[in-house]
Amino acid sequence: MERAETDAVTDAGTHTFHPYKLLLSCPSGLSLSQFSVVFDEAYDRIPHPDADLENSISEIWNKKIQRNTSLFNGSKFRYGGHILCTADGSSQESHVCLHLGLTDYRTFVGTNLNSLWEKFLVTSEDDSVRCQHTSSPLGNGAIIETSDKKILVLKRSNNVGEFPGHFAFPGGHPEPEEVERECHQREMKLMDSDFITKKVSQEMFDSIIREVVEETGVPVTSLCQPVFIGISRRELNVRPAAFFFIKCALGSNEVRELYSSAQDGFESTQLYTVSMMELENMTSKMPGCHHGGYALYKLMVEAQEGS
Repeated sequence: MERAETDAVTDAGTHTFHPYKLLLSCPSGLSLSQFSVVFDEAYDRIPHPDADLENSISEIWNKKIQRNTSLFNGSKFRYGGHILCTADGSSQESHVCLHLGLTDYRTFVGTNLNSLWEKFLVTSEDDSVRCQHTSSPLGNGAIIETSDKKILVLKRSNNVGEFPGHFAFPGGHPEPEEVERECHQREMKLMDSDFITKKVSQEMFDSIIREVVEETGVPVTSLCQPVFIGISRRELNVRPAAFFFIKCALGSNEVRELYSSAQDGFESTQLYTVSMMELENMTSKMPGCHHGGYALYKLMVEAQEGS
């Protein structure tokens, strides 16, 4: 497990910047037993001290819902950092704990997607401090490998809110509502923190399977258990996303046939099954966080080849 930098030095000695930053890389891939979450309001967004900037969040949202009455202000998990844990004193980390708070779509639109999003940032080497005033909802993405060693990539439709027409891995968001629903069913209170923490950790893995099934039409029975490979953040509006690697028992042709019946097929217009080289050529037309997802996958492949 390791961090990766975003900048590279050119021949002239100046720095060029990728469209992403890898906040966390786990090239060995972590299972659910090696993954945990601290879900606490301490990791919620901190309001910005500039009242005008803070008030712009409501102003932007109100304008948006006037133009589109179907917009829904759903709750989202907010990324607030992570802790790496080592096993037996070795240099190879074997456990990660994510720090998650709560945010919502309205605040995401008003901070990260605000045209003034950079004004919400704080100058700091600590990423959680730098982004403490942004919504930073944690998205997710899946690198799915078919039985014939191809990777699934979707072309986003023109009906989506972000990056229409771009290439992307299947994914979306883990959902706080799923955890809340479980609590209601068990008649549990929000103060039952141990149960909630476990449910949030489980939701991180369950949600990516849901997204894959809904967006590709691939049945859950053909998917292996996901492994967590890291977190990428796009530099444009500092949006973070957790990435997972999942093996699929089906071949490319079978997957493409199933795509026509995908539940959320309206979110994309085409599904591609591509080689590693083809995938690399597509990254320039991916959102930065998904470009970073490819970088995480590449680190995993290189680690496997070197072992």
